[in-house]
Amino acid sequence: MTAPHALRALRALLAREMLRFVQQRGRFFAALVRPLLWLLIFGAGFRAAIDLPALAPYGTVVSYELYIVPGLIGMVQLFNGMQSSLSMVYDREMGSMRVLLTTPLPRPFLLTGKILAGVAVSMVQVYAFLLIAALFGIGFAPLAYLALLPALILTGVLLGALGLLLSSLVRQLENFAGVMNFVIFPAFFLSSALYPVSSMRASSEIIALLCALNPFTYAVELLRFALHLQVDPLSLAVVLGVGLATLAAAFWSYDPARWQWRGGPPGR
Repeated sequence: MTAPHALRALRALLAREMLRFVQQRGRFFAALVRPLLWLLIFGAGFRAAIDLPALAPYGTVVSYELYIVPGLIGMVQLFNGMQSSLSMVYDREMGSMRVLLTTPLPRPFLLTGKILAGVAVSMVQVYAFLLIAALFGIGFAPLAYLALLPALILTGVLLGALGLLLSSLVRQLENFAGVMNFVIFPAFFLSSALYPVSSMRASSEIIALLCALNPFTYAVELLRFALHLQVDPLSLAVVLGVGLATLAAAFWSYDPARWQWRGGPPGR
């Protein structure tokens, strides 16, 4: 595989994912409305119940709205990762995934390109959300939006690989919605997206432990520190480690040899 062939394949995957995203306008609308509801409505209700000094791991006390923005960015990426993998289940039922996976290009390269195309779509959604939030006076330093970019790529790959892995385990399209809900809501609520882990520890040590074991917590913290122009080494290490492990598991799950005893590849 030469570099021009690789770039052409990446452009094709990105164009296909972007075209699908543009055609699904409701998906873009839902990706904006969902976090905005949490930010503007639920945030107002939670503000009085949260201890603001507990929101200051960066040396300064931040408002509750600024605290939950990284968690809502993670929500956008989490839903997008699941929806991108939903298209894999759909393509498998329609038979088009077989064409994709039987191309001469290496299968890990194709799957990575699929994930990166999904990450690009999620970035459009995230920055659109941040733009609307800034119009309501909820914003960060100008450099923070640039510092957020590498964190978005890392967390997007992690969540996209998770969705890809799940798509290989679900055989029918109608079953995937239930799996999505089983993954999305526990991952989101058992994290530091909406409230600090220290606040949950005060009410339940078990819940706090589950939050500490949840990789999504570290994805949110990586985004949160990036928006404050800092790097949390622990969050970076967890996101990188779990992301690579999940990506490797997704590659293995789409290995043709694994599907021989089940009657063919996932595209069948």
